[in-house]
Amino acid sequence: MLKTIRKLIINRSFTTAISFIIDNLVPPIIRDNRYFMYPFYYLAFKGRNIKENMEFKAGLYSITNEQLEKIYNDYQTIGTERTTDLNRGSIRCILKYVENDPGTILDVGCGKGYMLSLLHKKGFRVTGTDVFDKPAGFSFDYVKSNAEKLPFGDNSFDIVVSTHTLEHVIDVKSAVNEMKRVARKMLIVVVPCQRFNYYTLDHHLHFFPKGEMLEGLMQIEDHEIKKVGGDWVYAGSV
Repeated sequence: MLKTIRKLIINRSFTTAISFIIDNLVPPIIRDNRYFMYPFYYLAFKGRNIKENMEFKAGLYSITNEQLEKIYNDYQTIGTERTTDLNRGSIRCILKYVENDPGTILDVGCGKGYMLSLLHKKGFRVTGTDVFDKPAGFSFDYVKSNAEKLPFGDNSFDIVVSTHTLEHVIDVKSAVNEMKRVARKMLIVVVPCQRFNYYTLDHHLHFFPKGEMLEGLMQIEDHEIKKVGGDWVYAGSV
């Protein structure tokens, strides 16, 4: 039984559906109740450090990059066992946007390199960057870096991709400006469509329940935004 539950939680489509029900159909007074959410935390964090993880939002507006990096380096949930946080529809959108322009791509917040692997197979020259040390077995160019200050020159890459990353960055506006600075042609961003709740399992700092919030952050005139599953997929020509 526990193995079955574990497999379901690892599946992004399943967790998106559950999140939608909890966030939208459960009354707020229950949804943001510590005791209601405790079993979800216990399962997601495998029974470890429940109190610390439930109180993540208490330090939301005073946390430093150093503290955040340590939290993410120590972050272990059932969800981290996924190969990617992207749903299949979002992946298809990204590949569709880039299919006619094989060149250089930077993936900001590349994680284990799932998206880089797909793009490499499509003929792109790919580079990844994230706040972690280079993952074991990572076969692509990699630079450890915070998204708020990318160590690349202006217009260094034809396309910059960033998926499920901006919601984790403290100075999200600086991160967007940096990605726009190093992108020569296009910037593609994916963030979850999610409203703020005090108790969320994913340790997000920023929330985008409406597409206009992402559009206002990106500030790119020539752009397109779509809601795909539980994600916003944004593509802008820079």
